[in-house]
Amino acid sequence: MPSVRTALQWLLVAAPAMTLALPAQRMARQEAASSAAAPAASAPAAPAPPPPAAGGLTDVDILQFALTAEHLESAFYQQGFAKFPAADFKALGLSDANIKSLQQVGQTEATHVSTLLSVISQAGAQPVQPCQYNFAFTDAKGMVATARVLEAVGVSAYLGAAPLINSSDVLAAAATIATVESRHQTAIRIFSGAEPVPAAFDTPLGPRAVFTLAAQFITSCPEGSNLAITPFPAIALQNPEKAVVGQQLALADASMPAGAQFCAFVAPGGPVFEPLTNGNCVVPQNLAGEVYMMITKSKSVADAEVLAGPSVIQPS
Repeated sequence: MPSVRTALQWLLVAAPAMTLALPAQRMARQEAASSAAAPAASAPAAPAPPPPAAGGLTDVDILQFALTAEHLESAFYQQGFAKFPAADFKALGLSDANIKSLQQVGQTEATHVSTLLSVISQAGAQPVQPCQYNFAFTDAKGMVATARVLEAVGVSAYLGAAPLINSSDVLAAAATIATVESRHQTAIRIFSGAEPVPAAFDTPLGPRAVFTLAAQFITSCPEGSNLAITPFPAIALQNPEKAVVGQQLALADASMPAGAQFCAFVAPGGPVFEPLTNGNCVVPQNLAGEVYMMITKSKSVADAEVLAGPSVIQPS
């Protein structure tokens, strides 16, 4: 059984080129050639798996988490393009070239899926399967708006996972996907009429927060493909349309969640905390791009301090 390191060395080559896994026959020929060239020797002991990262996640766990997100994104584009014809996107002002680029985003998400499937299998694990999703598609405009959020979350997910990864091979391979996710989001911001590069930095987001955002689209998963991650409760607002800079937000129930003290706005440069008074807080100034709002019990966005969220707001 190949080690995680061996499998990820293969991924590091395959992912940037956006290729699928090598055919089994070609791999067999390579292995046979290597065996013939090497002197006879007893098989070395299998290397010990890397220790779990912070939070108890191994590198394979993180790859499974990435595959869960890529399954969702790939299904999103497949279902959206099956539902809405090119004419619907042209009605939004997108050119033929824009539509082709948007379709290419979906194709690269599918390639990310096939690549992660192969590397997880080569690492000796059973890859998680795609789930059943409900994207609540109503029109092409809503699809593009949701794509903008999904791609922002994808960038944040890879950034948030980076410090948890033990293997430099896994980290380098994940980076080759993260940069493409960032290109996706930039393109979709342009298609949406938004500033392509709204801030000097992107925003990392931890696995539990990312899964909270993804869970809203998941209706069920096959047995054995449920991640051992519990999403945070959703944020319920009286006036979600006021989620813009300088406006006051009001929780649907001022007493819930219990113990709430702050609205945390997780943005480039770090989180900004606003006091939550009688269920109300103000969206702070100087926010840009996609921002993640959470309800916390202290001035911290550590998992233990988050009571609800995140939800995504778009001040610019």
